[in-house]
Amino acid sequence: MGILREDVVVISPAEKAGDPTVISVNCPDKTGLGCDLCRIVLHFGLSIARGDFSTDGKWCYIVLWVDGKTNTRWDLLEKRLLEVCPSYFSTSGIDYYRPANQQPKRLDVYLLKFWCSCVRKELLHDITLVLFDLELTIKRVKVSTTPDGKVMDLFFITDTRELLHTKERQGETILHLKTALGDILESCEIESAGEEITACSQGTSFLPSAITEDMFSLELPAPHPGGLLASDPISVTVDNSLSPSHTLIQILCQDHKGLIYDTMRTLKDYNIQVSYGRFFANRRGGCELDLFIVQADGKKIIDRNKQNALCSRLRMELFRPLRVAVVSRGPDTELLVANPVELSGRGRPLVFHDITLALKNLNIQIFSVEIGRHMICDREWEVYRILLDEGDSHHVSRNMIEEGVRKLLMGWE
Repeated sequence: MGILREDVVVISPAEKAGDPTVISVNCPDKTGLGCDLCRIVLHFGLSIARGDFSTDGKWCYIVLWVDGKTNTRWDLLEKRLLEVCPSYFSTSGIDYYRPANQQPKRLDVYLLKFWCSCVRKELLHDITLVLFDLELTIKRVKVSTTPDGKVMDLFFITDTRELLHTKERQGETILHLKTALGDILESCEIESAGEEITACSQGTSFLPSAITEDMFSLELPAPHPGGLLASDPISVTVDNSLSPSHTLIQILCQDHKGLIYDTMRTLKDYNIQVSYGRFFANRRGGCELDLFIVQADGKKIIDRNKQNALCSRLRMELFRPLRVAVVSRGPDTELLVANPVELSGRGRPLVFHDITLALKNLNIQIFSVEIGRHMICDREWEVYRILLDEGDSHHVSRNMIEEGVRKLLMGWE
């Protein structure tokens, strides 16, 4: 006997201003469910102030206290959360045992192509906001500015609603773009992006070795004798004495946007299940996590090498969940931002949104953009290469650009 579908996800509004909204999820369990739920919460721009996770291996109950926004579309959030929750029928069938890192359904890619008559510093961010509101996911961007000041934008996108092949959905998208951009939008087209078009748009796949060695280093700064990192205290410890069947992972660190997601995606990539977990963010910007975990075979982690590898990986993912650098590209200035891709193939939500917002806040114009995926240090990374306008990049120091982008990405603005 299962529970009613509408009871799987329950969102309880904040009782008064300043209180968190409570999201409860009650459904069959699967390895990586916490990661999938936290990714969606992050995608909607919400921060998790507190969380509780519990499961008996078959059924789970998750409660998240989130700080919402006035324009949050709670009905749509509920729908997206429901989509990643297994059906209760899966507890009695073989589907329950499908791999945690099974590739998500492949969505059709479309090319959104348009010309704008002039450059506007906030142009790319305005476009990103429109696509986000329409649930159109940006997979790749190619932005070019012509010598006469016109802008050609190529956005390769997928549609969460899977309706972009219809004239109605295309018309809705174009109408929203015209409303947001006004008279500067000269033309706009949407077409299916075949493999040949997608391949031709990818730009350079080469990243200079100096960039990859520095940005993608997997080494952490040397810790103090107490075991904490000097620049950003992070403590990850293992305890096998408190439970006969579970390993306890305790994490103390500074809070950042998507911290629970970063923790859960790391555990998901290691095929580790959280049987019970508790998370709390205090008002001083610190976070505490207690996670009782088991391996894929249902046993605790006894092997010291496995313990050390997991702790090291968690420290790195929480210390540097995103990589940001401002470098020279010939005579020009280039902003590079990179984030690891889950083994399931999913990237981090809202990265391009936050990059464009940070540059808008710094009053810096974007000259061109390339987004691609690269295998570096045996991991797949999503890399954003943003060429900055020559005039704007000189009046703001590189350190200010890097710091401004990093702070917004990490939620420290």
